Amino acid sequence: MTIDLEELYKDLHSNPELSFQEVRTAGIVAGHLENLGFTVHRNVGKTGVVGVLDNGPGPVVMLRADMDGLPVKEATGLDYASMAVGVDHEGKDVPVMHACGHDVHVSCLVGAVEALAGQKQDWQGTLIAVFQPAEEWGGGAQTMVADGLYGLVPKPDVVLGQHVAPFPAGWFGIRPGVTMASADSLNVTLHGRGGHGSRPETTIDPVLMAASATVRLQGIVSRELAASDSAVVTVGQIHSGSKNNIIPETATLGLSIRTFSDPIREKILGSIERIVRSESTASGSPKEPEFDYEERFPLTVNDESAAGRVTAAFRAKFGDAKIIDPGPVSGSEDVGELATAAGAPLVFWFLGGVDASYFKDWAETGRLPEDIPSNHSPYFAPIIQPTLTAGTEALVTAAREFLGSPK
Repeated sequence: MTIDLEELYKDLHSNPELSFQEVRTAGIVAGHLENLGFTVHRNVGKTGVVGVLDNGPGPVVMLRADMDGLPVKEATGLDYASMAVGVDHEGKDVPVMHACGHDVHVSCLVGAVEALAGQKQDWQGTLIAVFQPAEEWGGGAQTMVADGLYGLVPKPDVVLGQHVAPFPAGWFGIRPGVTMASADSLNVTLHGRGGHGSRPETTIDPVLMAASATVRLQGIVSRELAASDSAVVTVGQIHSGSKNNIIPETATLGLSIRTFSDPIREKILGSIERIVRSESTASGSPKEPEFDYEERFPLTVNDESAAGRVTAAFRAKFGDAKIIDPGPVSGSEDVGELATAAGAPLVFWFLGGVDASYFKDWAETGRLPEDIPSNHSPYFAPIIQPTLTAGTEALVTAAREFLGSPK
């Protein structure tokens, strides 16, 4: 039975689920895979779904989509906007939205596997469809691998995937080599000595310590890296205190670090620890600062040969004008874990999702207006068409590039 991808997309958009909670989404895709004749494995890596379609001897091709939403309150005003709420990993009630476009990814992969299942006479090999949980968490792919993914399915000869992005719909961004940054999430706890706000001389103020450290951390990229090296260090959270006239005992910083090479990553992390320890010492802290490293996303690196093949196939399918090199992107992904664990090449590309009326802006300046909502914005809403059709055709085109021809 052919599925209406637009209706599926609207349904998924209206009913997002947080990382490792994608039970409803997983049930929808698993049922569809079974209807298409796939062998289906459920609950791989908690909520992941994997479908396998064996179509004779030949290459093994893996297509991957992520399923989770974000704790963001939607503000798009769409008639299918999410009103969902959920409970996050800290037990807090939060709004939930598909603010990164994973509903697009799922819909396109559902469309692609349906198309490929209907073309079995034209290709030979094994098709694996992975619907991955918890990409936003940073551990969904690794959790599937650790849960025995490659004991359930054959290791692929290539891993393929895509991510919707804020550039014109119907266009694709693809490049060989480093495609997306690695990312580290780091929480730092600074220790002081609390007391009354009227007598700061009796205290060691962790708020001042945190503020000084925050300012100094901004100098890492601008003063410790060469101009040719790219990185981002963001202090996204500062938490301390409970009342205006109380100097607290501790302060915490929440950092996000993006880098494009492992040596630069190590250098930046070392600089962060050096600066924080030094500020702690300079303030007379009674205790060493604590560093809690949370999720980590690896570099997303496209295999040069495989990316070249997909790029050529896209140019033939969609036309040269719609294929661009976006350069290394500072966002991060964990799809590379699936390829690394299998020892397989990866090809990951970007799918445009912005209204075609902005083509002229892009053609003239190479940029879109700055008020176009980007991923993770409460206003992020890819245009449904031609995004879904283009994304589905891209997955089919890339898969057919590697699947064998019938003999």
